[in-house]
Amino acid sequence: PHLIPDAPELIQAFLNSEADMTCRRNALNMLTLSAPAVAVQWLQENAQLAGSFDELLQLAVIDLIRRAAPSFGAQKGLFVRCIFDMLSAPASSVKYEAATTLVSLTANPAAIKAAAACYITLASKESDNNIKIIVLERLDQLRARHEGILDDLVMDLLRVLAAPDLEVRRKALATVMKLTSRRNVNDVVSMLKKELKKTVDNGDYDKSSEYRLLLIQTIHACAGQFPEVAAEVVDLFLSSISEFGTSSATDAIIFVREVAEKFPALRPSIIAHLVGSFLEFKTGRIIRGALWILGEYAESVAEIRDVWTKLREAIGELPLLAAEQREALEAASGSGAPGDESSSHANAPASAKSASASRRVLADGTYATESSLTAQASAVVQLDSKPPLRAVLLHSDFFTGTVLASTLAKLVLRFSALPEVASEEQGSSSGQLNALRAEAVLIMAGIIRIGQSAFVATPIDEDSYDRVLACIRALEHMDEDSEVLTDAFIGDTQSAFARLVKGEATRATEEAKKTTRERAVQVDDAIGFRLLAKKGTVATDDDSLERDAELATGGGDTAGRAAVSKLDSVVQLTGFSDAVYAEAYVEVNQYDILLDIMVVNQTGNMLRNLAVEFSTLGDLKLVEKPTSYNVAAYSFSSVKASIKVSSTETGVIFGTIVYDGPGTSDNHCIVLNDIHVDIMEYIRPARCDESQFHAMWTEFEWENKVNMATTREAAENLDLRAYLKHIMKATNMACLTPDNALAGDCGFLSANLYARSIFGEDALANISIEKPTEDSPITGHIRIRAKTQGIALSLGDKISAAKVSLSTE
Repeated sequence: PHLIPDAPELIQAFLNSEADMTCRRNALNMLTLSAPAVAVQWLQENAQLAGSFDELLQLAVIDLIRRAAPSFGAQKGLFVRCIFDMLSAPASSVKYEAATTLVSLTANPAAIKAAAACYITLASKESDNNIKIIVLERLDQLRARHEGILDDLVMDLLRVLAAPDLEVRRKALATVMKLTSRRNVNDVVSMLKKELKKTVDNGDYDKSSEYRLLLIQTIHACAGQFPEVAAEVVDLFLSSISEFGTSSATDAIIFVREVAEKFPALRPSIIAHLVGSFLEFKTGRIIRGALWILGEYAESVAEIRDVWTKLREAIGELPLLAAEQREALEAASGSGAPGDESSSHANAPASAKSASASRRVLADGTYATESSLTAQASAVVQLDSKPPLRAVLLHSDFFTGTVLASTLAKLVLRFSALPEVASEEQGSSSGQLNALRAEAVLIMAGIIRIGQSAFVATPIDEDSYDRVLACIRALEHMDEDSEVLTDAFIGDTQSAFARLVKGEATRATEEAKKTTRERAVQVDDAIGFRLLAKKGTVATDDDSLERDAELATGGGDTAGRAAVSKLDSVVQLTGFSDAVYAEAYVEVNQYDILLDIMVVNQTGNMLRNLAVEFSTLGDLKLVEKPTSYNVAAYSFSSVKASIKVSSTETGVIFGTIVYDGPGTSDNHCIVLNDIHVDIMEYIRPARCDESQFHAMWTEFEWENKVNMATTREAAENLDLRAYLKHIMKATNMACLTPDNALAGDCGFLSANLYARSIFGEDALANISIEKPTEDSPITGHIRIRAKTQGIALSLGDKISAAKVSLSTE
């Protein structure tokens, strides 16, 4: 100002007379920084032309409004009108900046909707996937701040699903779920059904399968939150389940099972749909889900008969083993050469003698020759042409065989408990009961014999054998122990699944409470200010007023310390006795790490060309090299360095300070302490279903096993569930095992943990620990699996550190 006192007036005159938009942009930026009042006056004079400005000048106007809004409150109407005009600008950057500035100026619902509509337009029309994700994140933040205002825009947001990138679709569907309400749920489900139909009709299966699974999970969540659409969704899934892939169909059948438990009125239609399409199910996981539903919820005589008829059709000819042996013999005899017939007549006595000598009794009491036994093992069974249940058994899927045996036992027990059957000791119903019972035992025995034959590649395992045999014995003793068996096969399984569904609903409700701000502070509560509070004040559990005050001012102890001081994040880089003292404040912002370094010259001489040079280890990249500068005697300076993060791994930043002085030829170097980037800055608790967890557990190749062992003193007042919470807090992972499965007193605990990084990387863990007695230490191990080695090793280090800290405490 002392050199050019009339600079604002000169620039204002230049701005009014200049036609080049780049020059005008530079002039407006100068006025914004040096003379905001003059810049606002210019905006008042040219407000009507703001929509026709060039992109660069429009961005400069937005920057002026953003900076001037706090100081020029009387011009708020002018600012809002200008921003509204620029929401329809052709440049995407102007739209984005205008929408972001508009929501900071006003909370008017019309303005919020206009900004959200602008975000949705950008997410729909921009080709860059990174831009789409950033805009969708902004939209989600806007939704969180203004609950209920953006619900009318949910159908517009569904247009983003036209993007081919799966992550963009996932982000859009997550926001759609949060915007769905009872008013628009029918429209949302209808749109998602159309998208699901497109994936089924799409011939490119590999690209559409993941998107189909994502749509099914979203529709599943909609029906869980809004029961009025459950019937429509169930009909959709049941009519299309045979066209889905294995993972999508499995998720669909799990949803149908939950609906059957929650809504008893829908059970007859579900049973009818499953019976009608049961023969179209080909994979074991889908068949097992359908069998469980049929065995649990088929209650009337007509339903049980329909289910039984369909199961018989899906099994095929009985006995199982004898039918397979006959088909193998027919296949072997049909494949013989024409010349074999004459040779067999010429040597009839010898062949008859050898056949009688090699005859064997099979497991079902029939006879077979050695040649037929060889044909059994060598014949290629055409499983695609066989009924579905028989095909999965011949594929050595005996887990499905145990579910089939359990389903048959449930149907027989339920049929015997029906009033019309129980009241007739002698009659047609009693004869039907005996027929069902005998046929069920015949099928179960066939499962075991098929598993012990040469027709399967893998013999039946002991667990499956014992389970099927238990079902046979249950039907054998059902007359004398009917009540006990009914409770074990029917009552206990239903109650266990009901508890599981109730636990999931409770967990979802608790998570919704955290996100919908139900713990809001009352309007007449006192507000406590952390900066004015006494040091060392500790809130007690009974002091609800202080807890409410903490909520009102933004958090508890940790948030308070962070608001008051940044000293917790300061890392000392050099020693106090070094010629140059340096310390850095480390700020982690998702994909970036910002180092704010303070350098102090502790000598009496000027240090020339002082530079801080950094190098990184791991997936870290230095964005720009800090420049060199001169530091006067006993003075200090500040330098900033930005580092890019590309993956979730513990990285190390190391470097040196180099400077010249005091002589012309003196060069000095000081080695800095290492800065370790904590992996916990990028790990976020997440949730996934059981099937996804097991699929990732099988797929991931890196595993880190950490043995757990606490001292007696550390475990004295610590139970297994408290230790699990300690590990979850140390690793920032969420527990996928339901609370009802962890309830009760037991000396052993096993749970699955899951977390997801901000880069989309998954981290899995399984903890198995035990504490046999009250005074014994906690022992066990934790297995960590991840797609990359760095995550597995870093989480293992965190667990080891948590174990050591618990022992020292």
